[in-house]
Amino acid sequence: MARAPIGPLDYTRRTWMRLTLLATFVFLYAPIATLIAFSFNDSRRNIVWRGFTLKYYEQALDNEDLIEAFVNSLTIAFASTLIATVLGTLVAVLLWRFRFPGKVGYEGAMALPIVIPEICMGVAMMAFFARIGWPSDMVWPFSLSAITIAHVSFSFPFVAVVVRARLEGFNRELAEAAQDLGATEWQVFRDVLIPFMGPGLVAGALLAFTLSLDDFVITFFTSGPNTVTFPVKVYSMVRFSVTPEVNAASTVLIVLTVALTVTALWLQHRTRIKTAETAG
Repeated sequence: MARAPIGPLDYTRRTWMRLTLLATFVFLYAPIATLIAFSFNDSRRNIVWRGFTLKYYEQALDNEDLIEAFVNSLTIAFASTLIATVLGTLVAVLLWRFRFPGKVGYEGAMALPIVIPEICMGVAMMAFFARIGWPSDMVWPFSLSAITIAHVSFSFPFVAVVVRARLEGFNRELAEAAQDLGATEWQVFRDVLIPFMGPGLVAGALLAFTLSLDDFVITFFTSGPNTVTFPVKVYSMVRFSVTPEVNAASTVLIVLTVALTVTALWLQHRTRIKTAETAG
């Protein structure tokens, strides 16, 4: 069938949609593009372009305190992501599969870290660690344990929400068929349920990692004098002035986040292909 001709109203509507989409992208990404561009600026003042240089990346790499804070953030992010992914997945399976008294209240309590203000979460975690007398003079990496526990407490509900949303599309007959063929509960979980949850696990882990890596408020309240993370360090640097060195360090973090996102999307795509091939 031949396509109907596009009228003036349709053309105007498409033009406004494209302009709206363009304005949205500019609003979202223009500040990031500006930050990246001025990280190469050969000037201490970000408002004046003096030429291209890489010296501020060299200064950022030579800044031992900044590198230490960056390593701390990565260590906390990887540890909290691993724990939050396992814990969030188990909670998602529990809420999806079982019925038990107080389930609605449990779901509401689990969602509290998502909805309450982050400042309240930070103060609550600080009071909790102070109350139980959590040691702050442990050796690295155990000195990061308080921040890691705090990050797990607010990130695992995000993993649970994502994984449970993925489980809503699961065909329970697949598990029943596997059991009819002699599979145990553990084999069904390992060989049927986990592969199906693959995209949700990757998405939830990526979300937990990102939340942990760039968290400032909760980290600020739970960190000790010797456990400075990258966001806290950048904040202390920005208090004096926004220099190209800060822009360079932030650009490195952005590149790392984008690389992890691309990797996660690639893994999701591969998992979906494998799942489709197995189902076929």
